[in-house]
Order: sequence, then structure tokens, then C-alpha cells
Amino acid sequence: MKIDVILDARASAAELADLGRLAEAAGINGIWVSSLLDSRDPFTNLSLMATATKRIRLGPVAVNPFDMHPVRIAASLLTLNELADGRARIVIGGGGEALDAVGIKPVRRVRAVAECVDIVKAAASGETVDYDGQLYEVRNLHFGWLSRPAPPVFVGASMDQMLRMAARVADGSMMSDMPVPLAAAAIGKLDEALAGHGRQRPEFHTTVFAAWHVYDTPDRAAAEARQWLVLRGIFRPWVLQEFLDADAVDLVMRSAGAFWAAFRSGSPVVEGIPEAVLDALADNLAFVGSTTDIDRQIAKLRRFEAVGLEAIALRLYTDPAASIKTIGERLVPALSG
Repeated sequence: MKIDVILDARASAAELADLGRLAEAAGINGIWVSSLLDSRDPFTNLSLMATATKRIRLGPVAVNPFDMHPVRIAASLLTLNELADGRARIVIGGGGEALDAVGIKPVRRVRAVAECVDIVKAAASGETVDYDGQLYEVRNLHFGWLSRPAPPVFVGASMDQMLRMAARVADGSMMSDMPVPLAAAAIGKLDEALAGHGRQRPEFHTTVFAAWHVYDTPDRAAAEARQWLVLRGIFRPWVLQEFLDADAVDLVMRSAGAFWAAFRSGSPVVEGIPEAVLDALADNLAFVGSTTDIDRQIAKLRRFEAVGLEAIALRLYTDPAASIKTIGERLVPALSG
């Protein structure tokens, strides 16, 4: 199984370059940089890392075609790919809370993402692009300066329609915050869709986004995990019912305000939610624990691998350098065989 890490694009380009060098030396496969409402621009912010490293893959996750036109996404990605000597890649998604913050209503998400992928891949071919989509049109686009192989284009997909679309148009998919059983079900649906287009894994790449809260003490890990729970997709009943009873699912669904309050205040205390429920959310939707018990995290990663995931992308938080060191020393050797 390949191990990627996801870094926060609110870090500076210099900080990201240092972390990129560290991750490359640790044997990590790739780095993704998050694209957020209040972050630095991920393409620009990866430019120093692109020139400071030699092997590691890199790219933004997840860019959407609602607040950035597909042609501009293509130009930014292909410029980054040139700087990285062909090591760039991208995840394109349907947008999230950042769109709400700027008043953009995502119309026909699946169609928009599919057309964005079509345009980016057509532009990366070096041929002149004339595209007539239902949502986007492009006339006489030609990037004559291309000199590197086309970068892979992934789709952020966890649900049926996005998975089916990704199987048709993309080079791979990235699921998000999925327990192992649901990841297995999604892989099954993906395989069925791929077969319908004469495709299969591993030529079609599969990965999953997961939070990494592993520190020297379990209390530190649990506190950080609880603070960030609101971003783990916890308001999806079909996910929660995999590991919570009906009453607990209902409680979580009614408690959005408490989870957001914990997040905004940087607190591990989620008012009104029992400890057992918080523990279940963290354990099933993230990697949480102590470095002294790293074998438990390795076993969980192997379960993801066993259901068909080629890679995992671990989102790092408070101390990314220490996390990269732990991942390089313990996870990479254990999972590279």
C-alpha cells in the first residue's frame, strides 16, 4: 500500500518545501495539499516543493469547477507539472463549505466535475481543445508549451453517482473519511462501473482521505481528533449507522452546533455527546492513538488494503514533521512489502 500525506495549504511555500523534502527522504509516496477557503493558493504554494524534491508526487486536493474554471485548473495543474518534472496530480471534487461561504450554488455537481475532468485531460494532451459540454464550453484551447507527460486526474468520490462518473472519465478516485466496510462497498461499486467501461484496477487508482492523529500520548491524540470531528463527514447517517446505534446516530445528527463549537474553539469537549460516542466516531473515521501502539494503526491500514485500496492519504495536523517521521519509520516499511 502506498502512503501519501495531506498537508495544510495555510502553511507557507517554504514550510511545505521543507516538509516535502522530509517526506521524500522518509519514503512517502506523495503529498497532497488541501485547497481551503482561507488557505494559500495550493498550486502556487506547491511550486517550491516541486523544485526542491525529485521523486515525490504532489498536487492539490480537492479543487472544484465552481470557484475556478476548468481551463484555469488545467493551466495551473500543467504549470505545476512542468515545475515538478511530471510529478503533479490533482483531485477534482464537487466543492464543500467553501462554496457556501462565497454564495456559490454548485449546480449539477456530478456533471460539472465530469466536464472539468474532460477539459483538464484534453488540455493535458497537447491537442487543440474544442469542447461542447452541457455546463462548460471551450474554444481553440492549445497549450503548445507542454513538455511533460499528462498528470493523473482523480475525482473525489464516495457516493454512487460520483464513483460511476469517475470510473468513466478519471484516472483514479479518492474517497473521504470512510470506515473499512463502507470503503469495501464503494470499491465493489467502482469495480462494477469500471468493468462497464472496459477498465479495471489498479490501472484506475484508488485512495482514501483519512485523518491522522497519532502522537506520543493517547490523550493528545484523542483531544485533537475530537476537535476536528465535525470535518470527518459525521453528518452522514448511512456512515454513522455502521458503528453507532440508532439513538446515537440521532444524537449526532441533532448536535451539529456542538461539534462546530468544539471545532471553532479548538476544544476537545463536544457538549452533550457521551465519551463513548466521541471515541467511536474518532476510531471509525480517523487514525487515532499513541506511537507506542502503532501496530494497531498498521493493522487498520492493512484492512483498507485488503478491500482493494491502492493508497491512503493521511491528513496531518499539529506537528506534521513529527508525523512524517513516524510514518516513514513505522508505516512505510510495514506496508511496502
